Amino acid sequence: MANPKSVKILETTRVTPSFDSPISSKELALPLTFLDISFFKFPPFECVYFYQLTESTSTPFYFSSEILPRLKQSLSLSLLHYLPMAGYFRWPSDSPKPIILYTPNDGISLTVAESNAQNFNTLSGSEAYKANELHPLVPKLMISDDIAAVLSLQITLFPGQGFSIGTTAHRAVVDGKVATMFMKSWAYLCKQGNKGSPSLPPELTPYFDRSVIKDPTRLDLIFLNDWLALTSSDSDPNKKNLKIWGGNTTVPDHLVRATFHFTREDIKKLEEKVLLNMDADTKQLHLSTFVLACAYTGTCLVKAKGGEGDRPVIILFAADWRTRLAPPLPTTYFGNCDLRFKSSAKASNFMDEKGFLFAVHMLSDLVGGLKKRVLHGVEEKVRGLSATNLPGLQK
Repeated sequence: MANPKSVKILETTRVTPSFDSPISSKELALPLTFLDISFFKFPPFECVYFYQLTESTSTPFYFSSEILPRLKQSLSLSLLHYLPMAGYFRWPSDSPKPIILYTPNDGISLTVAESNAQNFNTLSGSEAYKANELHPLVPKLMISDDIAAVLSLQITLFPGQGFSIGTTAHRAVVDGKVATMFMKSWAYLCKQGNKGSPSLPPELTPYFDRSVIKDPTRLDLIFLNDWLALTSSDSDPNKKNLKIWGGNTTVPDHLVRATFHFTREDIKKLEEKVLLNMDADTKQLHLSTFVLACAYTGTCLVKAKGGEGDRPVIILFAADWRTRLAPPLPTTYFGNCDLRFKSSAKASNFMDEKGFLFAVHMLSDLVGGLKKRVLHGVEEKVRGLSATNLPGLQK
């Protein structure tokens, strides 16, 4: 198991949006859309970013005196543009659903740590390593019955190597697009240096207007009631509990992470394999890099696990829906706007010599659903998600 003692906590502080602007002195409340509520009880969104430094710039003294202050200052400026990230997830007594609320002086928890492990290159590279080795680099997100933080950050220095930034964000507030926009904004403002309150480029400026998400059938309340029915009991008086579903999950010590690279030549060979084995009357397939890589990876995973051929296997992925709505949303819309697409089949379909071709057909059909510029079948897509957590499934 990863040794948590390899990481020493140096400081835990709170970073608020810059006080240099009147923007931070105003309260901001955002209602949740049905797309947000579909992730209401999901575990937080976690990610670790690695930044390599030279030997001279990765000493504890240089890092704490030069790099860390700049990171903190630019983080404060970033929060000024992303006020909801500094706020909290709440459920007011007079509100039918939770809201995201920022009030003046709200801020995020920032942990500063130092690691004595010599595994920076391994963790930031493609080699296989134990999955739980990343855990000491990721901060906890404060979530209680009646309030939850939106974002927590941890900066960890690896002396002589580099540093990492671990992020933990509430899944009902941000999706992958928003999380990436925020990190890019932080990097952009950090690069600008001490220049007052610089603005962000249009592609990083968040769009907060929730009225662009139309919900005439009140899917928000339908999904919320589904969550409450799933996670609450008749004897539980607190139906407005904000705690996530399932709690903490321990990662077994034997699980590993690794990165496998598909070259252009690899993708070309996979495409040729599909075309060579297609029947003349086979419908046209969507042979993108995504479809080919996922089909090959999924087939390998099923074969590696082995087991009974009758066991169910689920292929599931999420897609950004901002530009696929009619009319499309601004690409910088702040909030959840991804939908999950899934299909299932027996493991035996993936395990024979035509398993790869079978997986390509599955994924091609799923990707074909992205061409519909409406929220067709969204209720079934969200409600069916809980079925993927049944025991015995391989995902």
